[in-house]
Amino acid sequence: MTPQWLRRLWRTSTGRFGLVVVAVVALLALVSLFWTPFDPQASEIRDRWMPPGWPHLLGTDDTGRDILSLIMAGARTTVFVSVGAGLVATFVGVALAALGALTARWLRETVAVFVDILIAFPVLLIAMMISSVWGGSLWVVIWSVGIGFGVNIARVTRPELRRVQQSDFVLAARASGLTTGQNLVRHLLPSVAPVFIVQLSWSMAVAVLAEAGLSYLGFGASVVEPSWGILLSDLQRYIGVHPLSVIWPGLAITITVLALNLLGDGLREATDPTLRHRAAEVHTPAVVA
Repeated sequence: MTPQWLRRLWRTSTGRFGLVVVAVVALLALVSLFWTPFDPQASEIRDRWMPPGWPHLLGTDDTGRDILSLIMAGARTTVFVSVGAGLVATFVGVALAALGALTARWLRETVAVFVDILIAFPVLLIAMMISSVWGGSLWVVIWSVGIGFGVNIARVTRPELRRVQQSDFVLAARASGLTTGQNLVRHLLPSVAPVFIVQLSWSMAVAVLAEAGLSYLGFGASVVEPSWGILLSDLQRYIGVHPLSVIWPGLAITITVLALNLLGDGLREATDPTLRHRAAEVHTPAVVA
């Protein structure tokens, strides 16, 4: 049986668009593990700069590589980075939020100051600083984006945890003998899950954009790894001669980031009861006596 929140998400135009695009990108990444129309890294000089058509549906680049195959293979990198950064952001966000909401006052205030300091640095700047020290790689992107956006998740989730901590059912559970950790897993985290899931979807959108941007600048994926950012960097030099070739990787990045952001908005509408009640009040006509 389909969960109610998923049905509500599908009824919203933003949620439906986000779900469909994310599913298509994930499917392309999965299919590319076993099949692509051509070898993404195989160069064929005789086929260089072929226009979109058969058999190269999106055309070829300056070395004769099939652009559709490169985009399908780049989807693997996009999914890997977004999921990896999401997992790191989950761990960092939950850990900092729990420390900032469920511990002694001095530790809560220390964590709050620490979060406020880190949140002042943009995620891309953190990624570039880490990359300059450790070198460019997908793991650097994952950890830098995960840490950077995990701080954002902690800042949003911490006040929600403190609010739910004062609820009657949490106080009753504490009185029944549950430890702080058990309360966190059984009651607190499920209660703040809607807020957390929305922030997580936005962090994955930032991860996609960060990976493409850092790879474009040379701080992300290596040249031997398929990446939309590297493909965009390679093709932008020929934008004055073959402008159509640059459209495809740029369009893939734009649509994927837009879909993840809209999916976050749709999840917020589908899981936040206050927004649903507010929307019902707006759409319910007033009764004139």
